[in-house]
Amino acid sequence: MKTRVTELFKIKYPIIQAGMVWNSGWRLASAVSNAGGLGLIGAGSMYPEILREHIVKCKKATDKPFGVNVPMLYPNLEEIFKIIVDEGVKIVFTSAGNPKTWTSFLKENGIIVVHVVSSVKFAIKSQEAGVDAVVAEGFEAGGHNGREETTTFTLIPMVKEKIEIPLIAAGGIATGRGMLAAMILGADGVQIGSRFVASEESSAHINFKNEVVKTQDGDTHLTLKELAPVRLLKNKFYNDLQELYLEHPTKEQLMEKLGRARSKKGMFEGDLEEGELEIGQVAGLIHTIRPAAEIMTEIIDEYELVRSTI
Repeated sequence: MKTRVTELFKIKYPIIQAGMVWNSGWRLASAVSNAGGLGLIGAGSMYPEILREHIVKCKKATDKPFGVNVPMLYPNLEEIFKIIVDEGVKIVFTSAGNPKTWTSFLKENGIIVVHVVSSVKFAIKSQEAGVDAVVAEGFEAGGHNGREETTTFTLIPMVKEKIEIPLIAAGGIATGRGMLAAMILGADGVQIGSRFVASEESSAHINFKNEVVKTQDGDTHLTLKELAPVRLLKNKFYNDLQELYLEHPTKEQLMEKLGRARSKKGMFEGDLEEGELEIGQVAGLIHTIRPAAEIMTEIIDEYELVRSTI
């Protein structure tokens, strides 16, 4: 399967596993890369030296391309990017920040740079900043999200009209049918997060994985727009948050309610009541926990089957 994305990353299939916090360690990244996609290590939930450890282990576990996702709203960026360069990582996905800040530095060190955006405006700015590709992520996606609430299948063709670099679709894609639909709309590849949360290699707690499998439509909601918009499964923490909203809280009150390490508590430690449980709307289509290689095969087989009938 040949697209601009497979040629850019030197991979077999145009499928990128999202670098999700508390889910995307070296085991998942290497498994996806070994299966022909592009695995990403999620640096957002790692101290710098933990990131180095995951990169080293990933290099031992696969001889295929893999990358690191770096949300730029986190601290220690200078140290993180130095580790990425020192360890010879060749692909970096940046998000939640200005692509101009680090793109030149990364490209000067021979690194392919991709930036995640949620609007046409930021896709254009990313292209102007010199990135090699963009991920256009719709409102359906899990985790931190755009404030505009533009859906993936609206966003993809609008971004396609305005940029010339490769375009990767994200948000609400977990199946071969979804992948084909995104590519018909103009994407050169897809980034998939939620489906890989429910993989055997995901570093998420089994409690969270099981909760994802039980999810139905309407069980997630985008909230905390005043801080950083995040799509969450509805649980006790979510319900408490909605009660606080009835009191018209200040930004400081919301920050106090959120506290520290709540996403770790939920996704990594398995606290289904008080933790943040970040997942996309497409979780309603996820019914099994399977090895990443089987997930890849399932998506590709369905993609090819449906495409052959058009």
